[in-house]
Amino acid sequence: MKNISVIGSGQMGNGIAHVFAQNGFKVTMIDIRQEALDKAIQTISANLDRQVAKALITEEVKQQTLANIQVNTSLKDGVAAAELVVEAATENIELKLNIFRDLDQFTQAGCILASNTSSISITKIASVTKRGDKVIGMHFMNPVPVMKLVEVIRGYNTSDEVTKLIFDISKQLGKVPVEVNDYPGFIANRILMPMINESIYSLYEGVAGVEEIDTVMKLGMAHPMGPLQLADFIGLDTCLSILRVLHDGFGNPKYAPCPLLVNMVVSGNLGVKSGQGFYKYTKGSKDLVVADNFKK
Repeated sequence: MKNISVIGSGQMGNGIAHVFAQNGFKVTMIDIRQEALDKAIQTISANLDRQVAKALITEEVKQQTLANIQVNTSLKDGVAAAELVVEAATENIELKLNIFRDLDQFTQAGCILASNTSSISITKIASVTKRGDKVIGMHFMNPVPVMKLVEVIRGYNTSDEVTKLIFDISKQLGKVPVEVNDYPGFIANRILMPMINESIYSLYEGVAGVEEIDTVMKLGMAHPMGPLQLADFIGLDTCLSILRVLHDGFGNPKYAPCPLLVNMVVSGNLGVKSGQGFYKYTKGSKDLVVADNFKK
């Protein structure tokens, strides 16, 4: 298997394209907007430059990686030669279902269809195709070039052969694949999102401030990043979407999103991507500054 298509050129999509291309795969990155694809190539190039500066790769590897990536704004054309498609679009169930309906028509019969979804049922995604045995979850962690884990999620009908192949490919990428079953949130987000939500509830109820909550978790629990900073990094809109999937899937009130989180998303304060969440983010600055709304 050498021909890979990646759908989506955002933070996850360009990271997935980067690691496949760096490990010798021919990658077509697909997005509906050319400007988004141009920005993604710039991001990949900048990340490769950092790897060169740290002597993790050579300049030759960087150039070969970039040469392994082509872009396309047409889904049909972009997946025509694909042996594996990795969908990394926004965490929206209707969007993903529509993409997989199209992929089932546009790809070769033997092509494996993978989703980078962080919470949505692989079985449900597979149900809109005629190849349920070849639909699987490949949940990469962010930032993709750095993080080692890939959650491999088997749908109800995913075959053993496809699961083994995705395990093997993940290892070729230098990742550590872990198999999990298809239940809301899988493992990573079933455990992580309630912790983030409870942290937001603690802030909402006045138990402690932003910095205090993050400091307790960093120094007391040895987390490299506090849960509120991590929520900003993931994107508060993404956190909200995942919590809603958990809440709907299990029907348990413990997964109900905190009203503060809902209000922040509605107001457009989404974290790093919008420049403000629980902290303020200024381009070029590494200082962590609490957002004005949460200053004491």
